[in-house]
Amino acid sequence: MSDKTVYVGMSADLVHPGHLNILNKAADLGDVTVGLLTDQAIASYKRVPFMTFEQRKQVIENIKGVSNVIPQHTLDYRDNLNAVKPDYVVHGDDWKEGVQQKTRQQVIDCLAQWGGELVEVPYTQGISSTQLQAAMKDLGTTPQIRLKALRRLLNAKPLVRFLDIHNALSGLIIENTKVEIEGRIEEFDGMWGSSLTDSTAKGKPDIEAVDVSSRMSTLNEVLEVTTKPIIYDGDTGGKTEHFVFTVKTLERLGVSAVIIEDKTGLKKNSLFGTDVEQTQDSIENFSLKIQAGKRAQATDDFMIIARIESLICGQGIDHAIERAEAFLEAGADGIMIHSREKSPDEILTFCEKYAALPNKKYLIAVPSSYNSIYESELQAAGVNVVIYANQLLRSAYPAMVSTAQSILQHGRSAEVDKNMMPIKQILELIPGTK
Repeated sequence: MSDKTVYVGMSADLVHPGHLNILNKAADLGDVTVGLLTDQAIASYKRVPFMTFEQRKQVIENIKGVSNVIPQHTLDYRDNLNAVKPDYVVHGDDWKEGVQQKTRQQVIDCLAQWGGELVEVPYTQGISSTQLQAAMKDLGTTPQIRLKALRRLLNAKPLVRFLDIHNALSGLIIENTKVEIEGRIEEFDGMWGSSLTDSTAKGKPDIEAVDVSSRMSTLNEVLEVTTKPIIYDGDTGGKTEHFVFTVKTLERLGVSAVIIEDKTGLKKNSLFGTDVEQTQDSIENFSLKIQAGKRAQATDDFMIIARIESLICGQGIDHAIERAEAFLEAGADGIMIHSREKSPDEILTFCEKYAALPNKKYLIAVPSSYNSIYESELQAAGVNVVIYANQLLRSAYPAMVSTAQSILQHGRSAEVDKNMMPIKQILELIPGTK
């Protein structure tokens, strides 16, 4: 056994022959320590890994030639390198260009302090992590894995973003849409099962006219073709006796969380504010509903989040804070604060006061009216989840109306071709159509 030490940094979510090739080369050089990227480190530039850190650690520990596995908390190697002071760092040669160039140079400069050497292994052709990840998505997920996904995301990322669904196609958009910004892959973390968009897509008013069975049917359509976590809009939760069954059903399906609002009577959309009669439930009654829901759930993974309507009803920030404190005490896993103001000022003031609560938990914001605020500003204010609650449906409707009007106006459809997906692309959109 060589007395040389070797460091290998990797995420090891889907271990393939390329990884084994690097580890074998490292083992030839000396005693191998693997710096395994944490969920937080991976989530800083792409999706949260399929396997948890502990699961990935167990896999790597059992690969021949690996002596030690330690966490690497950032994409920057230098903290671990300064602690281990390896003779060699082994890495694939695919980081010589692109966004990892800077990290590579940092490694070289760090190793130079004690005469260490970077050894680069030729990239293994024919192996694509992207293709493997696509294959994993094609296999789908299980309710248990999806149920746990929201808590994993919240533990791994400072802010997660959810977007509205109203059918399976909207779920596929959220599942697959991503952009690359300065080497980071940005995508939506999950789906918001909105009662407004579900009701509207069914041509019914948003007054809980669509019953729970119909809502669950929409969820099932989405669950069949997606893998990302879902937060369900539970409106008021209904009667406490009924809410416990909703919790059981959602948890069984693999939904990660339900959000219920502290109002009573016939549901009126919050964005009407005081223009319509909206009555808040008492703190005592709503707390009892939260407690009943928490008792009904079978796992610690499912979350019940209390939505506070004090700002909507014109009751003020102190009123909202009083309720937040009480609902957290009752067992709520988080607080969603809502506002219909164009300015984010009252939301930011609430966030500041909420941050001082000794029992604070996750904080959720829905910037529908105050949509000029950036996610980075909400994150800085202590928000953990941003929900874009109805943007997909609101953008789909005018596009469809425009197409219908154009066909009527011109007596043909040629004029709208430029605004539509080609038929071939539609056929290829859904796996298995060919």
